[in-house]
Amino acid sequence: MTRLDLSFDPSPFDEALLLDHRDPLAPCRDFFELPPGFAYFDGNSLGPLSTASRLRLRQVAEQEWGGQLIGAWNGAGWIELAARAGRKIAAIVGAEPDEVLVADSTSVNLFKLLAAALELRPGRRVILCQEEQFPSDIYIAEGLLALRGAGFAVRRVKSRDLPATLAGDLGGEVAAICCSQVDFRSGELYDLAALTAAAHAAGALACWDLSHSAGALPIGLAAAGVDLAVGCGYKFLNGGPGAPAFLYVRRDLQEASRNPLQGWLGHRDPFAFGAAYQPAAGIERFACGTPPVLSLASLDAALEIFAQADLELVRRKSLQLGDFFLDLLERHCPGYGFEVVTPRQPERRGSQVSLRHEDAFELVQALIAKGVVPDFRAPD
Repeated sequence: MTRLDLSFDPSPFDEALLLDHRDPLAPCRDFFELPPGFAYFDGNSLGPLSTASRLRLRQVAEQEWGGQLIGAWNGAGWIELAARAGRKIAAIVGAEPDEVLVADSTSVNLFKLLAAALELRPGRRVILCQEEQFPSDIYIAEGLLALRGAGFAVRRVKSRDLPATLAGDLGGEVAAICCSQVDFRSGELYDLAALTAAAHAAGALACWDLSHSAGALPIGLAAAGVDLAVGCGYKFLNGGPGAPAFLYVRRDLQEASRNPLQGWLGHRDPFAFGAAYQPAAGIERFACGTPPVLSLASLDAALEIFAQADLELVRRKSLQLGDFFLDLLERHCPGYGFEVVTPRQPERRGSQVSLRHEDAFELVQALIAKGVVPDFRAPD
């Protein structure tokens, strides 16, 4: 096991304290309830508990569910909660208020949107994915196309090869590209606008997984012309473990899109309980079953924080923290076997710094034992 010399000179700590003192986002620390003595670097897997979420959960359980019972669906506004949270997320990801809905999980939402994409591009039978993509996204795409039968296929290519693949012979067969904006292992940030444009040039739709970017950096879905997107609610959006996910459908595609999971809340008149399914207007047609009110309320409360935290400042601070850490690593840890796999260029970096090391798992466990909580991705 590699042993590190952590007897740093005091200058980096003085520098950090000065940067903290000048930080316009410093007051945001008071929004969250972290255990004392912890340094938490795992928000890319589970965001911390906010005071707003804790208080909202108590209110929902004790006053709304406990006091109003079924009447809380209307009396406490539960029935509007998914759309309300969707509007808040729309502001965070750069979409119009009626283009985002909170519902289900990321995987379920991705299934819905890729199924809709295949119908929007009839005759095309390929979904093009990144090799570096979050594996669950690829599992979902493969499962969907297995249901479609022979001739449908998921093709995996490296992110850097996506534009050339779309411009080549395969491009005319691609119904949609399915990409993660940030590589969950390396932290590399991909060019959402350029890859979306490449998909459109080939006549394909662009579907993005924003799970590792939403809440951490400005995205600009509408400005980039993105067609479809999904993202989770429990990472940088801090909704809590198992918080529901969100989906985005560009407004001009909504009426032509069909949700394959035709649940009752996606019906035009859900409480009529009619025998025939009629899709709701707009984004609401992508709802499915009864929303998980407790976790949805927690997410809705956590999203209020973003009204007080400029995402441009969040992005700037994220990059400053990354640069500061990498500078310390270069100064104090040469020769210890660390390899930086996250791009150094700011425009190519998400909100994480990833290091490769042969003893990565053991190092992470040792850090956790000391109250420093990073993340680990197999194998190293």
